[in-house]
Amino acid sequence: MPGVSVRDVEAGKFIEAYAAFLKRQGRLPIPAWVDTVKTSHAKELPPQNIDWYYVRAAAVARHIYLRKTVGIGRLRKVHGSQKNRGSRPSHHVDASGSVDRKVCQSLEKIGVLEQDEEKGGRRITQSGQRDLDRIAMTTLEAEEEDDE
Repeated sequence: MPGVSVRDVEAGKFIEAYAAFLKRQGRLPIPAWVDTVKTSHAKELPPQNIDWYYVRAAAVARHIYLRKTVGIGRLRKVHGSQKNRGSRPSHHVDASGSVDRKVCQSLEKIGVLEQDEEKGGRRITQSGQRDLDRIAMTTLEAEEEDDE
């Protein structure tokens, strides 16, 4: 199937497939604090999924693929959530900047992202785009096999 991109695949299925690819590959550097850190001060507990860092890395890579240049502030807003304030109304709270920054730095080390000097923020590299398109194609092929 020529011309398959990340846009052609459902977001959840692509993120799951790319996270599994990153874990299988074993090149993504993971910080030591991933089992204890909260992803936002709106959360009460750390993530329960032991592979959450791979999932976040896949989501960040997909997000930056779909938009040309993305900074850490935008990623914080995207991954933020509603804070439970008891009897007071809930409000949106941005996610942890440190987590998103470390994810971007990890993706830079394996060559998926690079820093954009002109606009600031991060953008996808050509090799990263090729990897994401390849994973999207295999995900779409697996979906079609399941349909048959």
